[in-house]
Amino acid sequence: MPSVFETSTTATPITFVTKSSWDAVRETLPPAQRQFATASAFAAKPGGYLALPAPDGTIAQVLFGLEDDGARSRDPFRPGALPGLLPPGTYRFANAPHDARLAALAFALGSYRFARYRKADSPDVRLVPPDGVAPAEIDRMADAAMLARDLINTPSNDMGPEELAAAAQELAAEFGANYACTIGEDLKTNFPLIHAVGMASDRAPRLIDITWGDSSHPKVTLVGKGVCFDTGGLDLKPSSGMLIMKKDMGGAANVLALARMVMDAKLKVRLRVLIPAVENAVSGNAFRPLDIFTSRKGITVEIGNTDAEGRLVLADALALADEEKPELLIDLGTLTGAARVALGPDLPPFYTNDETLAADVARCAVKENDPLWRMPLWPPYDAWLDSKTATITNAPSGGFAGSITCALFLQRFVEHATSWLHVDIYGWTPSAKPARPEGGECQAARAIYKVLSERYA
Repeated sequence: MPSVFETSTTATPITFVTKSSWDAVRETLPPAQRQFATASAFAAKPGGYLALPAPDGTIAQVLFGLEDDGARSRDPFRPGALPGLLPPGTYRFANAPHDARLAALAFALGSYRFARYRKADSPDVRLVPPDGVAPAEIDRMADAAMLARDLINTPSNDMGPEELAAAAQELAAEFGANYACTIGEDLKTNFPLIHAVGMASDRAPRLIDITWGDSSHPKVTLVGKGVCFDTGGLDLKPSSGMLIMKKDMGGAANVLALARMVMDAKLKVRLRVLIPAVENAVSGNAFRPLDIFTSRKGITVEIGNTDAEGRLVLADALALADEEKPELLIDLGTLTGAARVALGPDLPPFYTNDETLAADVARCAVKENDPLWRMPLWPPYDAWLDSKTATITNAPSGGFAGSITCALFLQRFVEHATSWLHVDIYGWTPSAKPARPEGGECQAARAIYKVLSERYA
């Protein structure tokens, strides 16, 4: 997507106001504009918008309402609503919003439109970069978010394992990274869990493998769940549960977004990206409840539920990643409804036993307005994974602590990495908010990128 930033000496000012500041701001307006604001009943409520006319009929300035400083909650992305409100033109911030950098990012994110299947004109608005804000860094984050959104929003008939692999290959080529892919029956011996989940589809499963950077730099490996559509398998989802399962490759989309930021910023890491790309379909050769498979790591896994397939494909990919003993191993996936029940769609849980990493992730999540919340790898629940006929089950009975037991399952496949971070994202915005249109969403990637940029810039 083209940058929203532009240098201009004639940009229209945007004045941010709150209910508490509005009276003072109104007194500074020329009499005609003051009267126009009064006649328009502008009240400076959060999200309130008013374009004030100049004598020649052009727009003199724009008023936009924000939350008061003492409000119980403030949305730093509130200015992301502006691209959908403003007439075409170039604008500048006349005064400081709550966070100028996040406001500029929100402006860029709010310009996104998914237009692959119907005409959706992108807002023809530009923004003069606020003082102290680096437009290249904002563009980097916005471009990554657009990539993730586009991949998730594309329906599964056009975003199967092959198409996801093609998108990954295109990204690798853009940054001169190495690309490899293991496909179909070639997975059966070394990646049996990935093969088992994907074998029922007529679209062959695959393991995407991208490497980039100087081999002497610290190893950072990203693993993303790439289930391009999830029927639930033989433990079939109801139609309502299947409706937005095109987003079940959201972990892969966000890993690619994160990789894009890392490579574009030229962080001093040896980056590896692993994406198991499959479709969890139903056919005569679909894997079944109580089937047992021997994973890449040698751990035997009993299938307690075929709809807990994401952790299976991640397990083989994590085992491969762990063999290299990376300094940091990160996996993202749209994994459990339990995470949504506990924390809702906007607040993904993350898991790690590295206290320093946990603190860094939590701090950067707040700093980047990319919410995350730490949950425990609670050791007493590990026994719930026990199986009577295999080493572990992929879906313990009972239904308690579903996101935690999923994390504990994945932890079994990580042994040698110095630090491991697991994030259970939703990857979807159910109803539109400023800078976050309804549909596929980039979650956790910006916060993790900020952690990586602080460590490896």
